[in-house]
Amino acid sequence: MGDIARLHSAVTAYARDFMIDKGFTYCIPPFMIRSNVVTGVMSFEEMDAMMYKIEGEDLYLVGTSEHSMIGKFIDTITPESKLPMTLTSYSPCFRKEKGAHGIEERGIYRIHQFEKQEMIVVCDPAESMEWFDKMWSYSVELFRSLDIPVRTLECCTGDLADLKVKSYDVEAWSPKQGKYFEVCSCSNLGDAQARRLGIRVKKEDGTKYFAHTLNNTVIAPPRMLIAFLENNLEFDGEKYSVKIPEALRPYMGGKSVIEEN
Repeated sequence: MGDIARLHSAVTAYARDFMIDKGFTYCIPPFMIRSNVVTGVMSFEEMDAMMYKIEGEDLYLVGTSEHSMIGKFIDTITPESKLPMTLTSYSPCFRKEKGAHGIEERGIYRIHQFEKQEMIVVCDPAESMEWFDKMWSYSVELFRSLDIPVRTLECCTGDLADLKVKSYDVEAWSPKQGKYFEVCSCSNLGDAQARRLGIRVKKEDGTKYFAHTLNNTVIAPPRMLIAFLENNLEFDGEKYSVKIPEALRPYMGGKSVIEEN
């Protein structure tokens, strides 16, 4: 409520404009997707653990808006000259979050409803690793612009979800916990999703090939607000306040600080 709710909206708006400035096209995607898209972007095990199904309908609530954006290209043939296609989206997200989690993940760290700014790229296979490096670096740049220390962790092969070729987690520092925790996940899916969904590219000579798809979280409040609030918390000896980094002040009506009531 109040300034914290405003902060929630401010970081989402800032992330939107940050990605637009990087050349990504902004979109608000569907918040419900059909089963043929769901099974095209993830494994059945992931779907069962994450997705909420609408009873009596062939519809699922999105667990992340990358699925809607990738689904936009189902059964399409795109001229090679149109590549790369770069999109950034805002959406609410809904997840079952099955399984037990640690005590530090209670509260707003892992919840069934949250919001997210996402980015995806559909590109030539020869350029996908270059785009992978750009995408995770954008997340690092954004978080550091909000005075939040972050590090990048490469996921080992055994921890990769189905369909992923390579994945990095961007982790933010939590002063309270004294450790880093995941705030972004950047993945290169190779042509796995494209093969399942029929996302093809047409060369000038008429030959066709499957595109590569990539996705990355830009920000996902309220989880990222944990890192924001902890790293920007100040105490003057009498009361606590939260410093608003300069980059975010235009989205907070010019405020430079949130003061304790």
